[in-house]
Amino acid sequence: MTLFIRKEAMLLKIIKVKGNTFCIETLMSYIPFYKLNDKEIIMLDTGWKKGEREGIEEVLEKNNFRIVAILNSHAHIDHIGNNSYFKNKYKCVIAMPAYEAHICSSIVNLKLYYSSQTLKQVEEHLGHMVCETDVMINVNQENIILCGVEFKIIHTPGHSPEHICIVTPDDVAYLGDALISYEVIEGAKMPYAYILSEDLKSKVKLQGIKHSKYIVAHKGIYNNITKLIEDNISFYKSRAEKVYEAIDGTITMEEIKKAVIKGFNIHVNDYYKYVTIERMLKSYVEYLYETDKLKLIMDNGFPKYTK
Repeated sequence: MTLFIRKEAMLLKIIKVKGNTFCIETLMSYIPFYKLNDKEIIMLDTGWKKGEREGIEEVLEKNNFRIVAILNSHAHIDHIGNNSYFKNKYKCVIAMPAYEAHICSSIVNLKLYYSSQTLKQVEEHLGHMVCETDVMINVNQENIILCGVEFKIIHTPGHSPEHICIVTPDDVAYLGDALISYEVIEGAKMPYAYILSEDLKSKVKLQGIKHSKYIVAHKGIYNNITKLIEDNISFYKSRAEKVYEAIDGTITMEEIKKAVIKGFNIHVNDYYKYVTIERMLKSYVEYLYETDKLKLIMDNGFPKYTK
């Protein structure tokens, strides 16, 4: 089953992955859903608000789909951007990992996570992420039943504090952002991880799973992920090495940031791009410090890093 809907310059498509597991293809994401019947679906993540909501909503309406539950992999803006909107529209249940649920439970909690932004900035730019979670998944939970359907849970922290992968009854594993696709590897200058060391451990953990199909949020569907895992690990480590190479002498985090922005040829044209780069870079510098490639010293009251 493949359905095309043209929305301005965007072509949305529903792809059948296996059995009752499908995904909506947007320009930026594969957003999976599980069909309970011809009308009712469970969405695995809900995509961006900006740039995706209108197209996703049109796909749902044209197919007469009604969301009865949302199961989130993690609480990033491109994965829960439409949670609150769809919950209000369809009166559906939302389930996600407990810590992720706490992050998006209020503006103040979002501010804790996005600490470089003011409370006002968080409210203006991220306020739509706030949503009420009905079912929280704990760190030891291996499955969840929603609307009578059992989904298996694989805990893969690192990209976010409590990121999970979700396996549908069709033995399709939705990997969220635990892996990135080859399309992203080809274009990414610095892929994001909240804690890179934990993210790499989770990628290694995925080497031990075996399912019939795999969906990567940005943006691939695979029958086998053995090589993809290896290439992901190599790519993230190579980005860390490139950050390491950009560090010259004994310098502050701000100076590292300037060197990396220049060395990676990253165009920073607004404050929000700047703080995004800051959050991404921090994880790589912490990883280099944790693996003893960098030393942290105090110099005249300022923390500085050196090789």
